[in-house]
Amino acid sequence: MLSRFKSGSIKNLEREYSCTVRLLDDTEYTCTIQRDAKGQYLFDLICLHLNLLEKDYFGIRYVDPDKQRHWLEFPKSIAKQMKSQPPFTMCLRVKFYPPEPAALREEITRYLIFLQLKRDLYHGRLLCKSSEAASLAAHILQAEIGDYDPGKHPDGYSSKFQFFPKHSEKLERRIAEIHKSELCGQTPETSEKNFLQKAQMLETYGVDPHPCLDLYGNPAFLAFTPFGFVVLQGNKRVHFLKWSEVTKLKFEGKTFHLYAHQNEDRKSILTYFAPTPEACKHLWKCGVEHQAFYKLERSSQVRTVSSSNLFFKGSRFRYSGRVAKEVMEQSAKIKRDPPEIHRPGLVPSRSCPSITHGPRLSSVPRTRRRAVHISIMEGLESLRDSAHSTPVRSVSRGESFIPRSRSHAADGSDGLAVISDQAYSPSDSVPPTPVSEHSMDPSVSRQINGTPCSIKEERESEAGTPTSGEGPGLGEEAAAEQGKSVLSEVEQANKFVLSVLRLLLVTISLLLVLLLLLIILTESDLDISFLRDIRQTPEFQQFHHEYFCPLRRWAACKLRWVGSLLIKDV
Repeated sequence: MLSRFKSGSIKNLEREYSCTVRLLDDTEYTCTIQRDAKGQYLFDLICLHLNLLEKDYFGIRYVDPDKQRHWLEFPKSIAKQMKSQPPFTMCLRVKFYPPEPAALREEITRYLIFLQLKRDLYHGRLLCKSSEAASLAAHILQAEIGDYDPGKHPDGYSSKFQFFPKHSEKLERRIAEIHKSELCGQTPETSEKNFLQKAQMLETYGVDPHPCLDLYGNPAFLAFTPFGFVVLQGNKRVHFLKWSEVTKLKFEGKTFHLYAHQNEDRKSILTYFAPTPEACKHLWKCGVEHQAFYKLERSSQVRTVSSSNLFFKGSRFRYSGRVAKEVMEQSAKIKRDPPEIHRPGLVPSRSCPSITHGPRLSSVPRTRRRAVHISIMEGLESLRDSAHSTPVRSVSRGESFIPRSRSHAADGSDGLAVISDQAYSPSDSVPPTPVSEHSMDPSVSRQINGTPCSIKEERESEAGTPTSGEGPGLGEEAAAEQGKSVLSEVEQANKFVLSVLRLLLVTISLLLVLLLLLIILTESDLDISFLRDIRQTPEFQQFHHEYFCPLRRWAACKLRWVGSLLIKDV
């Protein structure tokens, strides 16, 4: 009896596993779930723990043993998606940024978006000018420590906060000035709401960067935002397409293609190369989900998407969930007392620290910051002067990342949009995913997001960009570009030939299957009900006597003739 009980308890343990999810405030939620539990079950548990109703903007992210990030697919089993062994570690993150976060219905949702944007600011994904950075940081200060108090906040108190990967003493003083003079009296809710209003106007709002290479081998970051598809290179947004202009997304191996229809007579195809096939597939899935969420009117319009033009090749994926318009309609129907929000206050965060009671965290010492800043700016100047950029059209300021209701007020001047004074490097700090944080090599952690591992490597990569005064001459550049264009044309021709051959193979296979079925119908003695019904139809009998029998006699005659020739030769 005791042995049966032990064996039963062991089987129950084998059917269950522990799962830890790190939340946006860096607290951890641990639960035990069944081995066949789906992602939706875990997500519902987390939302119930947070008392969150507007949950469609969020998702669960995990990292596989190859350091590739993934979004947990809710309709599928968790155990089948994870490539590692339990216990599993994941994190809750914002997956679909709301177009107007300050207009969200509930304060708990706005607070979670605020935590995500604060994290984006710290990790270098949300870039801004120095004046905007000071205002955003001051609002974070006001939300976390309240009004300025000379007794509690001595001179230089803002230097104990880490808002950005790197910042200067001048910026710290400006943050303190705004906090002291302009934000006095604001509640945490008001400060967070004002922070969201300012953050949503930034051009990198909602950017979750995917490192890639363009056709010329230059590094670029691809991202999907609430307003469209964006490409970032250096400190510039070199391309932007609205969701209404994006028609198709597909990938093959490491190559990612985006098809756009910008007007009646202008179509374009953008091609980029991901570091690995897995990274390219993740990029494609993210694009499919964002396009469905922001572009469609109803979730009933969602269709299964294939990564290839041919049905027998490539991956197939379908977005599961509500679209943005349905989410906003559902949010308008929420009627309940606002849930209580437990703000951590002065508790320091592990991956996105607010206040630290020791030396301020920084990727480089304060004494070296000025030299590093100068080196970065030199690299940016060479990047601005370089003729090598993504071969796509420039965008106007009217297509920047701002809500649609305010897009008409933007400046309409042409040219590349300069986002910040610094290069776009979203991994200046530790990676935002909770994988092996205590044992991971710093060089490996930076390579997850595809950014340089050190300032020296960063300078070398930027110095390798040809400028107007260095590098090959115009004739050599033209020859190189001509050679690359010829290679791209050859690759496209090879892909076309392969597609035609596959199509011919499928056609021949279908014809052989039809011929086999015809032989079974006419020559076999199989007495099956559906075959008997087909044989008894007048159309089939007419086909059998007028076409098939003469064809069979002709084929038999030819075979006998060929056989007689072979016998004579022997």
